[in-house]
Amino acid sequence: MSEPSTDDRADVPAEAWSGVHRGPLREGEWVRLVDQKGRKHNFELVAGKRFFSNKGHLDHDDMIGRDEGFTLVSSAGGQYLVFRPLLNEFVVSMPRGAAVVYPKDAAQIVALADIYPGARVVEAGAGSGALTCSLLRAVGPWGSVTSYELREEFADVARRNVNQFFSAPEGRTHPAWDLRLGDLKEGLADHGAHQVDRIILDMLDPWNCVDAVADALVPGGIVCAYVATTTQLSRVVETLRVHGGFTEPQPWESLVRDWHVEGLAVRPGHKMIGHTAFLVTARRMAPGEKPPRKTRRPAPGAYGPDYTGPRPADLPPVETVDAVEADE
Repeated sequence: MSEPSTDDRADVPAEAWSGVHRGPLREGEWVRLVDQKGRKHNFELVAGKRFFSNKGHLDHDDMIGRDEGFTLVSSAGGQYLVFRPLLNEFVVSMPRGAAVVYPKDAAQIVALADIYPGARVVEAGAGSGALTCSLLRAVGPWGSVTSYELREEFADVARRNVNQFFSAPEGRTHPAWDLRLGDLKEGLADHGAHQVDRIILDMLDPWNCVDAVADALVPGGIVCAYVATTTQLSRVVETLRVHGGFTEPQPWESLVRDWHVEGLAVRPGHKMIGHTAFLVTARRMAPGEKPPRKTRRPAPGAYGPDYTGPRPADLPPVETVDAVEADE
């Protein structure tokens, strides 16, 4: 096989803001080392510097100028696999302020909330910047991602992580990103009525901003809520349903299980990324339009006396225990 041409090995154009590089490793890039036990180490390449571990040291100069995908032996005989970190590897090992959105959930959000190049996206809760990186890569430099974060210390961590991943020059950040310190409910009004294509809600009480979300989303736009508990899941689904300006909410979660494959020993792995969060999506109806009424009846007792959340208007009033006792 012939060697690739110089053009084939050229770096990804900086104006693409992909967070990806190709060709030989360069000073200032980040690399990911994996040792023989699977332990990972991420660091920036600096000429003349050394990486130290319990297996001795490695010189950064021995990595700079080489194509990624090689094995390097440390001074004490340890073997390390050297690659540039992928986005899914970067976000699970980057410095954290708030908990990160795991790659399995970020991938579902990008795919099922249909984040596309040029989309206008609003994100509530920048956290540590994990989901922000996926959203920015999906919208590209010609879209927009506006992230609202209530806590300044979280915003600072997110800014550093996003700038690191996209190799932003000093004093600059991704051209599609607008990080704002403040409350989403107040900030959505600044975007104007029906001017946002997608809204991602990674917050404790997404049901409290459904009205503001409805005003900001374009007809056909998508809201996606990311919540941790079943009580949050129930509240946000019922609030979207009762609002009447969205299609029937679709809730789900994804579980990821690795497999051990070695000859005839093929079995599920011992480690599994189980529950991380629930996701809920719904599409915005045109102003004044209502979705078709559900014909499937709720399960018996679904909206009984013990249920205290939002209640669909077409359901009969629930009989309380006190009312039943009074009739008797």
